[in-house]
Amino acid sequence: MAPVATNESNGNGSASQVASLKAKANTDNQLINPFYSPSTGDEVDDGYKYAAYKPYFPKVDWEPLEEIAVTDRGLSADPEKKSLFSAGKVKHLTPAIGTEITGLDLRQLTDAQKDELALLVAERGAVFFRDQELNIHEQLDIARHFGPLHKHATTPIPKEGLEEVHVVYNDFARRPDSSAFSKLELWHSDVTYEVQPPSTTSLKVITGPEYGGDTLFSSGYALYSSLSPGLQTYLEGLTALHSAVAQADGARAAGLHVRREPIETEHPVVRVHPVTGWKSVYVNPGFTRRIVGVPKAESDTILNFLFRQISENVDFQVRFKWEHNSVAFWDNRIVTHSATFDFWPQTRHALRATPTGEKPESVEDYEHRTGKTAKDRQIEIWKQQGIEPPQSRKGASKARGYND
Repeated sequence: MAPVATNESNGNGSASQVASLKAKANTDNQLINPFYSPSTGDEVDDGYKYAAYKPYFPKVDWEPLEEIAVTDRGLSADPEKKSLFSAGKVKHLTPAIGTEITGLDLRQLTDAQKDELALLVAERGAVFFRDQELNIHEQLDIARHFGPLHKHATTPIPKEGLEEVHVVYNDFARRPDSSAFSKLELWHSDVTYEVQPPSTTSLKVITGPEYGGDTLFSSGYALYSSLSPGLQTYLEGLTALHSAVAQADGARAAGLHVRREPIETEHPVVRVHPVTGWKSVYVNPGFTRRIVGVPKAESDTILNFLFRQISENVDFQVRFKWEHNSVAFWDNRIVTHSATFDFWPQTRHALRATPTGEKPESVEDYEHRTGKTAKDRQIEIWKQQGIEPPQSRKGASKARGYND
């Protein structure tokens, strides 16, 4: 695996072939939404080191997914994570989300360390590693420790097979067209339309631009904590519809076979993580279509507010710059993410392993099942720090200045 500055240097065909394809991409009038219409990756492969992992769309049909029992491995972890933390250097990147661990080889993780990693990802939302030599089979082995692996109905798998691998691929032949989508739409949590959406997911970029193509992650914990108590309570009683239809339609529009028919599923707007017991806002622009049982104008207003907070409130976010052999783990139950599509015409090629999580639980269902009270993450952290949480302000707010 090596970072790539240009497709010419990557061996994707001769200079004349590359120039021809670039010219075609520049004159193609088709509108490309990179989120709903995946790349076929069927351009010139000559000499490309990772040609076996380029996109492949098998024409097979899969049965609908059935509910399965899943127990989060974080429940078995040492709360202090001594085994994991003693093996590497730990650095938190922002107060709300993101931790980087250096000096640790993912190929050498023990089961206890994997459990502690699951807990750390559940607490911090996203955890990053550099200089990791693990291959896709080793990546899948770690992912299987966290749960049964999800097979995506529309996006590509590697040409060499491996149906449980999700291929992320974009190159010079597909220029994202800003008239086909907005940047807001790219924010998503993976396949939230499934009855049991993903949990502790991992991604490794095997070919990337010299710069650009970063991934941003936004914390649903932090978003929940930022809301007023009244709005928190209101949202806890709502469910929202998550839909796979647009993704399936986008695949079909690109001439691709849909391997499993799209579904639509209702999930709580606020879910509780089964390990931390913390509340998280659980909607995303990519797949959440409406709030159930309220007027459309109300649904649109609430979702637009939450979507804007996810994408625009930098206090909730961490931005990860990919380097050679970088690996990211994130918890799809509590984090939304978006890649930056700023790297065209360079290639960005990544492989994702996606464990299946439990069926999302509302605050009411979690508290009924466990007998515990679901918590606000920020308040719990303040308590750990010996800080008295601020009381809700009544009356008019006072203006204050802020300088940076």
